[in-house]
Amino acid sequence: MKAVYIQTGESLNYVNPGEAAIAAGDVVVLGTRIGIAGTDIPASGLGTVHVTGVFAIPKKAGEALAVGAAVYFSTTDGITATASGNTPAGYVVMAAAAPDATARVKLLG
Repeated sequence: MKAVYIQTGESLNYVNPGEAAIAAGDVVVLGTRIGIAGTDIPASGLGTVHVTGVFAIPKKAGEALAVGAAVYFSTTDGITATASGNTPAGYVVMAAAAPDATARVKLLG
C-alpha cells in the first residue's frame, strides 16, 4: 500500500455543511477536535480551517486555566476544562485567570 502526499496539514480545505456562513476566526468543530476558520466560508462553500497553531479563544466565564491543562470546546461556554459533553481542543500555553475572556490554546492538530 502506498500513501500519496496531499498537503502539509496546517490548514485543511473544508466544505461548510451548514446553511449559515462561517466567519474567519470562528471555531469549527471537526468531529473529535476543533479548527479555526482561516477564511470566511459561505454556506455549502469551500474555505480553509487551521488545525495547528496557538489561538486566543473565548473561554468559560469564571474558570481559571493553568499552563498545560487539557481543554475542550463547548458551543455555549467556549474553552473549558470540562471534558464531559465537549470537544477536545488542545492545551493551555499561557495561564488564564478566572476573569480573563480568552485562553491561549495550542490546537491538537
